[in-house]
Amino acid sequence: MTTATLEITTMAHGGSGIGRLDGRVVFCPGAIPGEVLEVELVETSKKSLWRAQPITVIQASEHRVPHIWPEADVSRPWEQRAGGADYGHIALGHQRELKTAILQDSLRRFGNLEGELIDNAIVQCVPGDDERGGLHWRTRVTLHANEAGQLGPYAERSRTVIPVASLPLASQAIGDSGLLRTKYVGATTVRALDTGGSGVRLVVDKQTPADIVEHVGDVEFSLSDHSFWQVHQQAPAILSAAVQRAIRPERLVPSAENLDLYSGVGLLGHALASISPERLNLTAVESDELATKYVGQNLDGIADVTAVSAQVHRWLETAVQGVGPQNADKWRQATVILDPPRSGANTEVISSLADLGVGTIIYVACDPVALGRDAGLLAQVGYELVFLEAWDLFPHTHHMESIATFIRT
Repeated sequence: MTTATLEITTMAHGGSGIGRLDGRVVFCPGAIPGEVLEVELVETSKKSLWRAQPITVIQASEHRVPHIWPEADVSRPWEQRAGGADYGHIALGHQRELKTAILQDSLRRFGNLEGELIDNAIVQCVPGDDERGGLHWRTRVTLHANEAGQLGPYAERSRTVIPVASLPLASQAIGDSGLLRTKYVGATTVRALDTGGSGVRLVVDKQTPADIVEHVGDVEFSLSDHSFWQVHQQAPAILSAAVQRAIRPERLVPSAENLDLYSGVGLLGHALASISPERLNLTAVESDELATKYVGQNLDGIADVTAVSAQVHRWLETAVQGVGPQNADKWRQATVILDPPRSGANTEVISSLADLGVGTIIYVACDPVALGRDAGLLAQVGYELVFLEAWDLFPHTHHMESIATFIRT
């Protein structure tokens, strides 16, 4: 075992602190900027980038607190630490300060953007989360079973199952369900869902999908227990409201070629349609066929929706080929919701949206680095960032959610 003393100078997106040894950048989880730690060097094959794991904290930050999850604490051997709460040792307020700095840096460094919108961006706290200590917000939990059938998350950067006695981020209903007291011998993965209208459900491995119901305010959404749904119990309402704030009403044309890309079951498309002055024309594109079948049902009565099961970049390539004098204006008037996976929208998607000439893009991002990169690409093809909002929808983890509006200049 090779050990070293490492001073942490900044935080990287991904949950690791950054230090330097002999001119090399060293990533170390479980750390906070300003701390000095004894670490084990665990990956040293690359010339300029190493990885380490904390052994002991020599000089602690004033923002260090007891970890919310004993099974993830630095006092345990690093191979036996549960993954999934990589900010759990940091005071909640400082978590948001770190996330805010990462968001701003991502937009400046990867997007080459500057201005008051970025300077004033703040990752906001979900109402009530601080009062709950940032706990019990997670309505979807994925666990894995070891050979004995005990459930737990994987260790960080590993496929080793860490059996746990508690799930501090899981909703109270999941915590009270007895999930961890049951053994699942022969199973690989168990997903627990605390649904807004169907109670707590378990999905074991590739169990046959079943219909469930979620509620956002007084709106009911139908979906499958295999469908994507935002995991924070307040996230669907917060993101729906944020998307509505991100829309410029004077630019929303109901009859335009409006799009909901990576639509899921239509949550954000519903938010868009709900503030349209007239029944909205909307095409929802989603690669998950199981999710697509619910879109029409969930937007029934407020939108003339065409739900398409397709890869977004391929559907857009086809749409570009169909642009002509007869529909060019409708594309220029279009409002597009872009809610890609964590990897972001690729160059092909950005290029196609520019070729279509869409007027407004509302980008919902769960990764600030991907947002920064794509914001830079959008700027290069003539779009201006005019709205930015961010939320801490994942307390005690490095994740965040951002909503950004780009208009064609």
